[in-house]
Amino acid sequence: MSREAIILAGGFGTRLQAVVSDVPKPMAPVAGRPFLSYLLETLYRFNYDHVVLSVGYKSQVVKDYFGPAYKSIQLSYCVERDALGTGGGIRLASDYMDSDSFLILNGDTYFDLDLHAFESFHASGKFDLSVALRSVNDAGRYGSVQVDGDRIIGFAEKSGNVQSGLINGGVYQAHKDLIMTIPEGIKCSFETEILQREYRTKRFGGWVQEGYFIDIGIPEDYERANVEFGELFGRR
Repeated sequence: MSREAIILAGGFGTRLQAVVSDVPKPMAPVAGRPFLSYLLETLYRFNYDHVVLSVGYKSQVVKDYFGPAYKSIQLSYCVERDALGTGGGIRLASDYMDSDSFLILNGDTYFDLDLHAFESFHASGKFDLSVALRSVNDAGRYGSVQVDGDRIIGFAEKSGNVQSGLINGGVYQAHKDLIMTIPEGIKCSFETEILQREYRTKRFGGWVQEGYFIDIGIPEDYERANVEFGELFGRR
C-alpha cells in the first residue's frame, strides 16, 4: 500500500526571527540539522513513499537542501506563489496526491507517534478526518479539543484561562474529498475552514497519545528542542 503525506513547510517563523532569521521555520537548525529532516526521517521509518512539501517563503532553501528525494521517499514541492494559509496550502498540495487518504503534518511541530497505529485508528473508525491529540498542562496556549470517546465534539480557542486539556498535535489523517471542499486558490486557515466548521457534520476522530511533543514556534521551545533532540534521536 502506498503511503503519502503533506508537510506544511512554508512558515515564516515570525516569532523565531530573534534566533533564526535566514531560513523558513521548518528549516531551523535543531541539534545540528534542519527540523524538517526529523519529520522526514520519521516518515521514512514508517515506510512512506511520497511526501509533498508545501513551501512558500524561501522555498529554494528547502529544494536545494533535500532535492528530489529523502532516502527512499519521493519528494514533490508545492510552491505557494502567494501565502495561502494552512487551509489553502493543504488544498493546493492535495492536487499532488494519488491516495484517497493521506497524512498531514505541521512543519514546525514534532509528535512522536506510531503512524501505522494512527492510520489503523482512522480506518477502523471510518472517520473523515482524524487528529492526533496530546494532553498538556498549558492547553490555553494552543487551544483545546473536546472529545466524546474517540469522536471530536468541539474546539476551543486559545485562552489564558485554560489550564490542562487536550490539544491538536498537528498530525492529521484526512480523506482527499474532505480537503477538496476548500475552494481552490483562496487564503484560509485549515483550523477554521475544516476543523472548527466541519466537525459538526463530519466524523472527526480524536486519537489521544502521550508521546514526546514539541512546537518550535517560540524561542524558548526552539532552544529546548536543541537540547532534547540529541537525546531523543540519539537512541534511534
